[in-house]
Amino acid sequence: MYIPKYYKVTDVNEIEEFIQMNSFATLVTTKQGTPIATHLPLMFNKKGDNYFLTGHMAYGNPQWRTFESSEDVLVMFQGPNAYISSSWYSHENVPTWNYQAVHIYGKANILEKEELIDDLTMLLEKYEKDREKPILWDNLSPELLEKEIKGIVGFEIKIGDVQAAYKLSQNRNEDDYKNIIDQLKNEETPNSKQMALLMEERCKKQI
Repeated sequence: MYIPKYYKVTDVNEIEEFIQMNSFATLVTTKQGTPIATHLPLMFNKKGDNYFLTGHMAYGNPQWRTFESSEDVLVMFQGPNAYISSSWYSHENVPTWNYQAVHIYGKANILEKEELIDDLTMLLEKYEKDREKPILWDNLSPELLEKEIKGIVGFEIKIGDVQAAYKLSQNRNEDDYKNIIDQLKNEETPNSKQMALLMEERCKKQI
């Protein structure tokens, strides 16, 4: 991923937090030179000194069969994105687009059944624990779980290269930056309002 120096992010903790908050990813592999992509939620884990992404897909999805032949897979995570009009600047310029993106490259391997169960247990815990009637692994019948687990394939990706870009108008002066936030708040799209909040939070962290 091409990343100008203004937008490059290297802090591991910041990237981990981003993945945890934007965990619905695009997983890309190739089969005989043709790209294959699947959209799915992934978990970020650490084992010793190594970092991993874990997840699962339908057994009927042919992509998992490409893991063995793929030297590396690509995983893409995205945050909010928004159109930025150059009419919001104090000088003449062209429009652009703000966004957050993290690309991860690594080797994918299939999980054993018990490893998959552990990962599914953690996945349910992450998304269900704060609900009024949480659906957790231990709450579901063994019969249902055994049936469902036969229809999926678990996998883990050992993280190698990490590329992170946060294009949030960091190269604009203070007055233009604040005006961009105000203008985004006035937009009707949820993405624009999310981008405004994100840029505000960035300002607070720098104070």
